[in-house]
Amino acid sequence: MYDNFHAVDRWSRKKVHCVYQALIVAIATRHADAVDVKFLVDGRPVWIALPHPAWVEYNHRTGRVITDPLAVEIAGHYLRDALESGAGAGREMYSLTVNEALNHLDALADAASSRVGEETPA
Repeated sequence: MYDNFHAVDRWSRKKVHCVYQALIVAIATRHADAVDVKFLVDGRPVWIALPHPAWVEYNHRTGRVITDPLAVEIAGHYLRDALESGAGAGREMYSLTVNEALNHLDALADAASSRVGEETPA
């Protein structure tokens, strides 16, 4: 869902097309304890850095792991919110905290559970 989506940039009011391009362990590229998720926003590269400790905390809380596709969804959900709220206004790199990453993961889970409830006949 968030590997290829549209959002409306708050400041320009322009509809932008966001496409997931890559997931890179940031230790290798910039010596950071994070996973970088790259999107193209109307062709312009934008990176969302998800901190590794979020994987550990999520596992402690749920016993489950954040998979690569789920990391892309978390980053895409954050990117859509950042664009639509005007946060960062055209930045090339966004770094999330552990709590921010997990809050976006929770929002994805809430949205998924509400969709399941809508599909269930009454």
